[in-house]
Amino acid sequence: MSELDAADPLHGLSAVLAHGRLLASNETLADLLAPVRVIPARPRFVGDAQAVLAWGRKPSAERAEAWAQEQGLPILRLEDGFLRSMALGPDSPALSLVVDDQGIYYDASQPSRLETLIRQPLSAEEAARGQALVNAWREARASKYNHAREHPEWARDGDVLVVDQTFGDASIAYGQARAASFTQMLQAALDEHPQARILLKVHPDVLAGRKRGHFSQISQTLSPAARQRLQWLATDAHPPGLLEHVAAVYTVTSQMGFEALLWGKPVRCFGMPFYAGWGLTQDELPAPARREARSLAALTHAALARYPRYISPETGQACTVEDLLSWVGLQRRCRERFAPSVVAVGFSAWKRPIVEDFFAGSEVRFQGPRKPIAPGSTLVLWGQRELPPAAQGLTPPVQVVRLEDGFLRSVGLGADLVRPLSWVMDRSGLYYNASQPSDLEHLLLNTDFSPALKARAAQLRARILALGVTKYNVGQTAWSRPDTPRPVVLVVGQVEDDAALRWGAPGINTNLGLLKAVRAERPDAYLIYKPHPDVVAQLREPGAKEARAVHFCDEIITDTPMDKLLRLVDQVHVLTSLAGFEALLRGTPVVVWGCPFYAGWGLTDDRQPLMRPRRPLDLDSLTAATLVLYPSYVSRHSGHFCTPERAVDELQHWRDTEGPTSTTLPRQAWRMALRWGKRLRDSANPSN
Repeated sequence: MSELDAADPLHGLSAVLAHGRLLASNETLADLLAPVRVIPARPRFVGDAQAVLAWGRKPSAERAEAWAQEQGLPILRLEDGFLRSMALGPDSPALSLVVDDQGIYYDASQPSRLETLIRQPLSAEEAARGQALVNAWREARASKYNHAREHPEWARDGDVLVVDQTFGDASIAYGQARAASFTQMLQAALDEHPQARILLKVHPDVLAGRKRGHFSQISQTLSPAARQRLQWLATDAHPPGLLEHVAAVYTVTSQMGFEALLWGKPVRCFGMPFYAGWGLTQDELPAPARREARSLAALTHAALARYPRYISPETGQACTVEDLLSWVGLQRRCRERFAPSVVAVGFSAWKRPIVEDFFAGSEVRFQGPRKPIAPGSTLVLWGQRELPPAAQGLTPPVQVVRLEDGFLRSVGLGADLVRPLSWVMDRSGLYYNASQPSDLEHLLLNTDFSPALKARAAQLRARILALGVTKYNVGQTAWSRPDTPRPVVLVVGQVEDDAALRWGAPGINTNLGLLKAVRAERPDAYLIYKPHPDVVAQLREPGAKEARAVHFCDEIITDTPMDKLLRLVDQVHVLTSLAGFEALLRGTPVVVWGCPFYAGWGLTDDRQPLMRPRRPLDLDSLTAATLVLYPSYVSRHSGHFCTPERAVDELQHWRDTEGPTSTTLPRQAWRMALRWGKRLRDSANPSN
């Protein structure tokens, strides 16, 4: 984030004018320029504005500059930053912006604010930050746009990457190049690397059909032997998968040259982009006299840390480039986890958009269970649904990903069609199926939990406790601990036909059976029974003879928030309920009568033998695997992947400012359908 010091172009300004349609067409402009106020320019109206905004060197900028001269105001030129957004410009709001009071970075004919920053001597701290940003860029696998998948198989060691640009791109002419520069560049790459395969990188806007490039005409003028050495990259590919493998990069003025420098690659320039002329590239054109040899750390510090302004996609507030790189890195990791195309079977219309959000980076094809499935496909199923017949016996077999609600889900119930913030996406099984391993079990058994990861988990747990966040965050009724010397013990009910009991409770598997067992073991206790909120809301059926629970407990609680309840009791008894894990987070002793994922690690009192051995773990390690490493989180605000820390903050804000989602007509219809289904099943089975 550019600091509002004397070197900042916005220093001392309180308001600026956005000439023409600039403000209306850029939805993040006001946030990116805050705290300076952006007001629309109107004829003969200046108000308290002290400068006029113009977009780069576009024709609209010429009109803005003429208007600014009439008003006697300075001009500030804007352009997208070098770490812009997830998707292409028209599809995704900008997350970074440069503001230049001297020129603009791609105009080599005159100085720019970026050139001034590059020439400034670096302190030891700034040099270290510049080098750290080089490493952070690589680690995040970032680029200007970050939507495309990587295709590492396209680039082989020794290949040479030649980068096209859109026809008429302002940076070409203002970078002292022309269309013929692309012919010269391609021919030089062929001549200077006679044994190499030449990769021609097409611009994403050309692939999207918005603009045209240069290479389609050039290649026709080459010899057949030269054309055979060309490999067109005509599918949008994320640059890091190419840059880390190629031997050299050829560019006219494309930002890909700067990114290649960040990846430590030799860069040959046939124009004069902002990163040329500093002794870091091999330049075809003479550099302006004002440019002199500088280090990569100096270039990076100026171009990424000082020149642009950044906002967080989750808060809309100013952030640092390191913050945004961390966010982009999370998106890149999540978007590359699964196959480019997946087949989702058996999902309702309500869940389908959520599936697409959690599989961002992959194309999701929804279909019924009877439609053919190609061998080797990635198949997405909800919960423990059986493999469709069409997916059985294939060679190679399908790869199955099972989805289920995460442990920090929402404010409101999933059965009430409340959209989740988190899901788990498991390739091995599911966390509640004790009969087979899951990805969570693998993490708990095999992860070497570093001190940093455990410290993060401890901080996350402290935040959860401070905010009182749980899985569903429902309940409104206050409850006070009874005035009794007896120990107060909580027994937590579940939905008895739920898969968590079917697959995780081989012994006692009913709510009444659990309550009886606890009463027999703890005759001295003040016993509280809390039925599942889905049952209380009549969205799911009560358990077998669950109405008799009143005879085996001292009190039944239905609407008290789970967080407050867990803090006030002395002990919690569960079959497989997540309430047991939530009790562990709050330091409340837990007795487990089934085989949930959190049992067997030395943190619970287990009454049911586990099916596979487990190792002792501390609470920080259990928390790290369960809340940090295993689930996926999607922000309500940005619609993109987020961290568990961000999910906790959003849950707290959701709960405290909006409350549970209102019961809309579709929800009322859904509840009514569930209740009618329950009545029909009850009439068909009167013994229940």
